[in-house]
Amino acid sequence: MTKRVSAKYKINRRLMCNLWGRPKSPFNKREYRPGEHGQARRRKPSDFGIQLSAKQMLKGYYGNITEKQFRRIYDEAVRRKGDTSQNIIGLLERRLDAVVYRMKYVPTVFSARQFISHGHVRVNGKKVNIPSYRVSEGDVIDIREKSREIPMVMEAIDSPEREVPEYIEVDQRALKGTFLRTPQLAEVPYPVQMEPNLVIEFYSR
Repeated sequence: MTKRVSAKYKINRRLMCNLWGRPKSPFNKREYRPGEHGQARRRKPSDFGIQLSAKQMLKGYYGNITEKQFRRIYDEAVRRKGDTSQNIIGLLERRLDAVVYRMKYVPTVFSARQFISHGHVRVNGKKVNIPSYRVSEGDVIDIREKSREIPMVMEAIDSPEREVPEYIEVDQRALKGTFLRTPQLAEVPYPVQMEPNLVIEFYSR
């Protein structure tokens, strides 16, 4: 279970954005930081502050990633060939909890982790209960038959809040989808602008 279940929306006001694009976010009504001095004018952030904020936004968006896990993803992205920014996004989007969320089987990235941990998801016909499991291109992800009538699943599928991105193919009737390819940054439907280049600057200081 994620450590941020009870206060998951506080990060929105701290980072001054509606990180997941949800209508219930408190930032929609209070566009200022939390606390007694939240509405006070603040000094212009330093380069370090800007980089740190970018890192917190990207890490926070995926909800359940610890600093250790996120740093490991960054290190792997640096080792891989190609653009490091694109590599980071590709690795994050290949996490099983991210894929399940993109497929609209669940309403939030937080519920995706819990849903997977409870054994409701299969990859290529085999049960997988590890949220950080890395999906490969062509993998088929579906929900176990006994889990398909869960109200949360039905509500998430019918919700107009999000659309399934083009790099994933989903049969909503069968509750089965295919991870077609690793996306580029421009293809990922983030509600707010993500800047992985600043994340690279943060870790390479």
